[in-house]
Amino acid sequence: MPRTFRGMFFKEEKNLVWIVSSSELTKTLTQVTLVSAFGSSFQYGYNLVVLNYPAQLMQQFYNQTYRKRNNLSMDTELLMFVWGLTVTFFPVGGLVGTLLARTLADHCGRKHILLVNNFFSVVAAVLFCCSKATHCYELIIFARLVIGISAGIACSVVPIYLGEISPHNLRGAVIVVSHFFITFGVLVAQALSLHVVLGTRRGWPMLLSVTGVPALFQIFLLPRFPESPRYLLIQKGNEEEARKALQKLRERDEVEDEMVELRMEDNFEKPEKQMSVCKLVLCRSQQWQILSIVVMTLGQHLSGLNTIRYYAEVIYLSTGVQEDYVRYITVMISATVIFITTITVFVVDSSGRRVLLLTGFGICSISCILLAMALELQNTIPWMCYFSTAFVILYVIGHSVGPSPIPRVMVTEMFLQSSRASAFMIGEIVHWLTHFFLDIVFLHITVDIRPYSFLVILFVCTATYAYIYRMVPETKKKTFVEIRKLMEDHMAQRSLGKMQLGK
Repeated sequence: MPRTFRGMFFKEEKNLVWIVSSSELTKTLTQVTLVSAFGSSFQYGYNLVVLNYPAQLMQQFYNQTYRKRNNLSMDTELLMFVWGLTVTFFPVGGLVGTLLARTLADHCGRKHILLVNNFFSVVAAVLFCCSKATHCYELIIFARLVIGISAGIACSVVPIYLGEISPHNLRGAVIVVSHFFITFGVLVAQALSLHVVLGTRRGWPMLLSVTGVPALFQIFLLPRFPESPRYLLIQKGNEEEARKALQKLRERDEVEDEMVELRMEDNFEKPEKQMSVCKLVLCRSQQWQILSIVVMTLGQHLSGLNTIRYYAEVIYLSTGVQEDYVRYITVMISATVIFITTITVFVVDSSGRRVLLLTGFGICSISCILLAMALELQNTIPWMCYFSTAFVILYVIGHSVGPSPIPRVMVTEMFLQSSRASAFMIGEIVHWLTHFFLDIVFLHITVDIRPYSFLVILFVCTATYAYIYRMVPETKKKTFVEIRKLMEDHMAQRSLGKMQLGK
């Protein structure tokens, strides 16, 4: 950006704090947040765990279908291969959806692509429902790919849309609501999977098909809400429509303060217009932000709750709890996650993103040490199993404070309008590749290093903590332009410090 323009801009930027007034949470903003998050984010959480409990019933169906076709049963290796496809096609579809999300979101608009995305969910729900009646397990495998595509698009577009329609003083809370509905989807899937609900031989096709309900809900309700004002003005150049969208979201006619902010962001990011993924990766001024989202995403998923959930059931059984009751305990733990996430919604814009990330990873690191020690002592001290259970719950609470909900907030805030979708594409590629890797590899690793696998997670948590502490600034209650300026100043100070240290 030319020096004269930058100087003029930052002279204006000094007044930005009082020009852009803090906005209240309006009824329209609340409604569009709930509709977007429930209709899209819920489905990711739901399909993330919905196969866990009916797995044995579904494998029996696979075997029966194969026997009916070929007059012989599946051998164990073939059954595990087909079931592996069923599990891993979800992250594969998620990766496909991520690759589609940027182009669709930038060309079709954030709201419109969320509406179109519901088509994948409805199709997948129909395939799930018909699979048993038609004696075709291939429909389940294909449906998992289709619902994965839907989840991949939703994971990218929902945070972008919510971040762009929310005022800067509420942005963190609005985006974390999308994560709240991911955890809510997990809870609903676990509750419906109980053998007294739909986790039965007859009920599992309906269990899988529930994913179509929020999609239909969103199809009917989302069209009445506006498109992202930032998208309309900065990427489409339609100032009048952007003004109308803001007026509807803020429920007032006077929105000139935010229109000024949008115009300033539009001018500030002119050199970055149409920032593709390749251009973003090669842009030297953006490489620190890209590294940050990669580190935070890896830290989020390599230390994720899916890993802990696998261990948790084994630990619960070690306390003497009957296997049938372990599922109820898991549901209760998921309810605890929702409670902690709800608290995060209310504190993220006051305490700050950085504080929550550091607090969360710090709690997780301490929990890993204590859990590894408790598991090692469990063979010689039987009552230590109760401490193991307590440390698992402590870990889950820590991860729910920051590592789970905050990284997508940071991705939204660390990039300006024209490069935001590309940044999400990078972050979500890391997410889905990590998800696929863990689905394939992690169960084999745990056979050999059971207690000490938590030391591997400890390394992930502490390394991510150290990076965030040194490299990631606080972004709460700042406009996107203020955040960009903050990051530029932050990196300039670090570069200056390195130069002085070199001398």
